[in-house]
Formats: sequence, C-alpha cells, structure tokens
Amino acid sequence: MLHRVIVPIALLAAIAYPMSGHSWTAFLAIVFMKALPVLGIILLLQAGQVSFGHALYFAVGAYTAGFVARDLGGGELVVLLLAGTVASLIAGLIVGAFVVRYRYIFFAMLNLAFSMVLYSLLEKFFHITGGSDGLRIDRPTVLGLSLDRAEFETILYYVALAILAVSLIGVHRFLDSPTGHALKAIKTNETRIEYLGLSPRMILLRAYVVSATLAGLGGTLVGVFQGIATPDYAYWVRSGEFVFVAILGGTGHVLGAVAGSFVYEFIRANAAAYVGDTWQLTLGIVLLVIILFAPSGLIGLLNGRRRPAAADAEPAKRQPGTDQEVAR
Repeated sequence: MLHRVIVPIALLAAIAYPMSGHSWTAFLAIVFMKALPVLGIILLLQAGQVSFGHALYFAVGAYTAGFVARDLGGGELVVLLLAGTVASLIAGLIVGAFVVRYRYIFFAMLNLAFSMVLYSLLEKFFHITGGSDGLRIDRPTVLGLSLDRAEFETILYYVALAILAVSLIGVHRFLDSPTGHALKAIKTNETRIEYLGLSPRMILLRAYVVSATLAGLGGTLVGVFQGIATPDYAYWVRSGEFVFVAILGGTGHVLGAVAGSFVYEFIRANAAAYVGDTWQLTLGIVLLVIILFAPSGLIGLLNGRRRPAAADAEPAKRQPGTDQEVAR
C-alpha cells in the first residue's frame, strides 16, 4: 500500500526537519501533539462510538501539568508528562466506567456533558484555576537543564514525535489484537461478543481509557508547549475539532490522525492569515469535499479508496452461507 512507502520517508523527513533551520518546527510540533487525541477518537470510532467530550481529558492533562509545575516551581518535563498522563488515565477510568454502559448518541452526549461540567468548574474556580485567564505553566527543566525557548521547542518537537510514533504503533497493534477485533465487533454485532463469553463493556472500557490517556497526553504536551492551560481546552468546540480532524484524515487507519491534524492546522494557519475570521468557512468547504469525494478521508484517498470501510464490507455481509446468514 502507498502509506508503507510514504511513512518511512515522512518519518525521516520529520526527524531531519529541525536541522534544516526552517521556522515550521513549532507548527509541526503542534500537529504531532494534537494528533494524539484524534488518534483516541479514531480508536473509539472502530467500535462505532464517537465522543464529543474528549476535550475533558485534553484539559485534565494540561491543568495537571500546570498544577504540578506551579507546586514545583517549573518542575521536570518528564514529571509533568507522567502526571498529566496518569491524571487523564484515572479520569478516563472513572468517567468511562459510567459512559460505556451507553451507545451511539447517548454515549456521545454523556461525554459532552462531562466535558462541559469540567469547563464550568475551570471557569468558576478562579482562585484555583485562574478562571478564563487560564493557568500559567512555567517552562520545566529537561533532565535538570534549563533551556531557552528555541532549544525547549526543539526538544518538545522530538518528544512529541517520539510519543506519537509509539502511540501509532501501539494503537495499530491493539486494533490487530483479539481485543481490537472484539472492539470492532461491537459496531456490527455486540451480542456475538457476549456469546463468546466476553464483556462488551469491558472491551469498550479498555479502549476508552487508552483513548482518554492519549487525549490527556496530547493536552499535557500542548499546555507545556504553549505555557498555559485555559478552560477552552475543555470546551465542546475543542471536542468537535478532534472529531472533525478524525473524519478529515480518515477513520479507517491510525495514520488518519496525523494526516488530518496536519491538513487542519495548515489550513487554519494559512486561511487565518488571508481570510481572517472566515477561516472556518475554508475548513468547512474542505470537509464537505472530503465527505463527498473521499468518504474514507485523506488516508483512504491515498490508498485509492472512494467508499467508507462499512460500504466495502456490505456485500460480504449479504453473501449466502456466511456465519451471519446462518445465525439468521
């Protein structure tokens, strides 16, 4: 497939890019960081579930890093990343234990509700969170070294790239495992999973916690990189952005998170420079074009696919003699 050729080339280019001296290092670092929560959305979409509240974990990661950095006077980068990751994992486990009981629109709206509750708390508790002004995150040390802004951004660039690469490989292997195949089966026939003696709720909960952890890790990286965490990190628009990017990049492959994040940030940065406040219109047009002419997203377009994965599988479901026909 085409991405097997493109991926190694793109990875080598990403590793070498900061050495070229160009000014897009910060832009690419943001792309890598925001691809993590999108990857979490793609993971849940394999089970046919969409979350409009994953900004909750994005904010949990960023604010946890901010609190730890404030208490430690800046702290260490590794400590902040670990703290944000663990906090989002715990939050995902608590919220997930409740929301995995529901499916489809109820699943989506419950996640949205939890996210908006956190948004309100971050806005109201001004003396703790900084309110709408946000919480400042002081620049941490890296292995005990205090770096200037340029050096710190370069380090974060490589950290984000390494974390994203490991996450992509990990999620890909997870989806190719028995648990991953069971997760996909939730979308088509959840009853069969129960017949096999497995719990659909537990399978979805595992995926949900992984998804929440990825979102929290992305939020931690973005918060540390920008030096601030604001309530907007938990707002529903942020959650919608993650879903938007997942559809744009393509939900049928983990690389859709990277492709969608890159195109989204590129259009937003350039459209905002030329068309001002109407950059959302440009993004909307791009998404409409993708939906109409490449429903499988950008990655599906690269692979030459014009139909969504569900449509490709439809003829097979109707073939006589299959296991599904026998069950009927």
